[in-house]
Parts: sequence; structure tokens; C-alpha cells
Amino acid sequence: MKTVALISNTSWSIFNFRANLISALQQQGFRVVAIAPPDGYSARIAGLGCAYLPLPMDNKGRNPVRDGLLFARLLTLLSREKPMCLLGFTIKPNIYGSFAARLLGIPVINNIAGLGSVFVSRGLTQSLVRGMYRIALRRSRRVFFQNPDDFQLFIEQGIARAEVSEVLPGSGVDTAHFAPKQRQPSDGPVTFLFLGRLLVEKGVPEFVEAARAVKSIRSDARFQLLGFAGVENPSAIHPGEVRKWAAEGIIENLGETHDVRQHIANADCIVLPSYYREGVPRSLLEAASMERPVITTNTPGCRETVLDGASGFLVSPRSVEDLMAKINRFLDLPRHVKEEMGRQGRLHVQAKFDEKIVISRYTSAIAALTLPPRN
Repeated sequence: MKTVALISNTSWSIFNFRANLISALQQQGFRVVAIAPPDGYSARIAGLGCAYLPLPMDNKGRNPVRDGLLFARLLTLLSREKPMCLLGFTIKPNIYGSFAARLLGIPVINNIAGLGSVFVSRGLTQSLVRGMYRIALRRSRRVFFQNPDDFQLFIEQGIARAEVSEVLPGSGVDTAHFAPKQRQPSDGPVTFLFLGRLLVEKGVPEFVEAARAVKSIRSDARFQLLGFAGVENPSAIHPGEVRKWAAEGIIENLGETHDVRQHIANADCIVLPSYYREGVPRSLLEAASMERPVITTNTPGCRETVLDGASGFLVSPRSVEDLMAKINRFLDLPRHVKEEMGRQGRLHVQAKFDEKIVISRYTSAIAALTLPPRN
């Protein structure tokens, strides 16, 4: 039985974003190995029927000794498992996984799931990451990008080769799992839900400030935060700050959840004012799949999820004023228009972002590995 290995920077992301890909590979007769740092979702990965291998990883650190240990651990794991190919996700797994796989003669298929905060700011770190990516992707058999902006940047700067690169529709979304759920008509306030990691670059401060401004002049809106707080990230929103906003009555803190569907169903609109270099935010695809309108920024990855004015609204990044204006505009829409926005969003996701499209492209890329590499 041939082995396919997946590597990511969290067990959470493998379980939430790759479970159906793992299932599809198993149905094709592959043994699947998932490699990721241990977290609360590691046991759930084992429940998918694949092998789980813990890999300690300093996701955001820049310590060369720790990264050297990461590389050494990867060499050990891959030499022992001998996979026919490695599927890489996120920055460090893509870079160090590719380095290790190349030494062992293992073909690599990379997924550039957004560029993160590294590519937002300029400086030595960005230059270093670009250079390491350029080396890591040099012999990749396939490089998938989640939006056309990242694809164009990597090709124009010679970081990836055009002949092995292509754009995927994000991570895709299981449109059957995230099915529409009719909300009971209510005369209560309209609910705006922020759904995502609570990071500065995800636009949490802008969401809160827009909520503060809107609530100061009208009573028909309420605002909720749902996501991981206090994650190991320099730009993470401190849990104490979230508690302060909740105590002021600006937002409701919903905490964390293993299943976001009920919270999406209870909301009228999903808001993600991110200026983080996203791939394609899965939360927006899930929301649109459940027929919920979306307000998000006109930035790479985010803009692809919305038909502006038809399934939601795009706003200028970092602009509290524009975000407030679009929230007010949504509040003033008749109910039937909001519902039609939701329907248009689901049609858009079904046509362009269904997870079956992503899985098909992966299985085709793996099948093509029997062909010689392109030089």
C-alpha cells in the first residue's frame, strides 16, 4: 500500500480542512500519514483512520536552532515512512518539508494557503522567507495557490515555476455539510458575526470599533466574536481585551467551538475585515455555503468569496468608516434582499469553491507523479 504524507503547522487545520481529502485518498487505496504539532485535534486525526505523527514546531519563531531540529525531525520521519509523495501546507512545513523530501527523493506537492503576516510587512524576514520559498519550490512537482494574487506574485518574482503552478479555489468547502438553515423571522437586532482567529491582522480591532460606532447611534444591531483567543501569535488579541469589550457591551464573546454551523445559522451576516494575506478564508466559504451574506475586505483571497453588492459587500482594508457604512447599509436592506444575498452566495460557492473541485485536482496531481518531473 503506497503512502501519502500530509504536513501542516497545526493538527486543527488538517482535521478541519483536509479530512475529506484524506478520506478520498484512502478510498483510492492509499495509506495516509498526517504530520503536525500536537494540539486538541490530534486525536481526531487518528479518528479519521490515518496515522498521526506528532511533530514539535515553533510556528512563528525565527530561532535557527529550533528550525534545524524541525528539519532533522522531518528527515527522520520521512525516511522512516517512505511516502510516495508529501503534501505540504503552511509556511514552515512547505519550506522544511520540501528540503527534507528533496534529500530523500520524495516528490512534493505544495499548497500556498495565503502568505500570512510575513508578506504584509517588509524587511529582512520577508526577504529571507521569499528566498527560502524560492529554493524549496524549485523541484516541486506541483504548487497550488489559493488565490490568483499569490500565484501572480510568486511567478513574477521567480519564486515558483509557472509550468507546475496553478490556482485552486481555496481549501474548498463541503457544501452538503455546510447546508442552508433557515433562520426564524425575528424583530430583534440584526446579528453580525466575526468568525476566525482573533488576530489584529484579521481586522478584529476594526470590527470592534465599527460595532462601537454603530451601536452608539442605533439599537437594531448586535455584534459577536467567535474564534481562538490568545493563540501563539505576536498579533493575537489578548483574552483580557476581549473580556473588556464584552463587559462594555460592544460585542458578545462566543468563545471557541468545534462546530461553527449553529453560530452561522444564528447570524444574519458574517464579517471578516481582514488585511492578513489570506489564501481564501474558509469561514467565508462556510458562511456563504449556508446562505449568509458576507462583509469582507477587498484584499487577496477575501475578495474572491463575495459578489460585491449581490452576495455581500467589500470594504477597504483597515477602514473603520467604510466598514461602518457597509454595516449600516446592510441593516437598512429589506429582509427579502438579505435573503437573496444569501442565496447568491451559496450559488457562487457551489459553482467555484466546492471541495470536490479541490480534491479532484489533488488526486489528479498525485496520479501524475508517475510521470518524470518537468525540468
